[in-house]
Amino acid sequence: MSAVNGLEDFRYIDQVERKIENVKQRASLRDIAAETGVSIATVSRVLNDHVNVAQRTRDLVLQAVERRRQDVAASRTRTVYVRCPYVLTDYFGVIVSSIAEALKLHGLRMLLDAGESGQHSAALRGLADQADVDGAILILPPEEGGELVALSQAGYPFVVVDPRVLPLPDIASVSAAHFAGARAVADHLIELGHRDIAVIAGPEEWLAGDARLAGHRASLAQAGVLLTPDRLRHVEPTVAHGARAAAELLSSEPRPSAIVCFNDKVAVGTLQAARERGLRVPEDLSVAGFDDIDLAEATNPRLTTVRQPLQEMGSIAVTQLMRVLDGHRPEALHIELATTLVVRDSTAAL
Repeated sequence: MSAVNGLEDFRYIDQVERKIENVKQRASLRDIAAETGVSIATVSRVLNDHVNVAQRTRDLVLQAVERRRQDVAASRTRTVYVRCPYVLTDYFGVIVSSIAEALKLHGLRMLLDAGESGQHSAALRGLADQADVDGAILILPPEEGGELVALSQAGYPFVVVDPRVLPLPDIASVSAAHFAGARAVADHLIELGHRDIAVIAGPEEWLAGDARLAGHRASLAQAGVLLTPDRLRHVEPTVAHGARAAAELLSSEPRPSAIVCFNDKVAVGTLQAARERGLRVPEDLSVAGFDDIDLAEATNPRLTTVRQPLQEMGSIAVTQLMRVLDGHRPEALHIELATTLVVRDSTAAL
């Protein structure tokens, strides 16, 4: 070997070290040389794709490098980015807690990004370039569908919990059966004899809001009732917005005999509006919610509502992501979990 060639080979060593820095415990050129019984310079040539190396030697070195990469990858704790750009109250908190428990059970680490300020960040755009994060679970992501599709097309593994937009092709998602749950609670009110039923729905163009409103409409239509515009309000799902919408509905003549709400917080606002007008629930007005968060049992009267399987949504999202990380396609891309009607004290026969 000439002095010039020897110098070039040793210059390659620094370059090659960078190529194998993607493993937590970096295998040095000397380690690979010792394992394969060839020189450091030969290992350098193989990894720099020099042609002047016998094929058998090349295969031997590359196999050793791959074994080391797999061993280190198997021993490294995987990290899952969990994004919930909302305050971790009883609804989102239950989902995130369930995800955290399931990740711990699988030996994965959670990197949590929570809080409403995250709604205005471009968190997804650089996600695929983060080498220390293996996958993501996105809870009610506020981004347009195009951003999620772009992330999927980049080959990044992620699962959406409670998608805001229609389920997108090749993107795994977990949600509750919003349509069926909404229809069940409207059916309950109709069975109690109510026909003048108002709906305080969620924001327009939300997947959950559209599905729940469609469920209410289907139930009313089967009973021969048309949901007219004066009996419908779209609001942000908070207590304050629910109270304002209910106040408008209860100021109309005649007032509705029942109000079915987008979620339990909106229903609590409706209870407040009814109380301010001296109306008794359920004697003068029946009120129903959706979600069955802890608040639903703390109201007076206790809320009739639809229970979402929040814990199951979180744990199944982790199971779905584990399959993707292990190189498998999920058994079902879009999973809808059954809801349950919970009848309490806020609804009664007309």
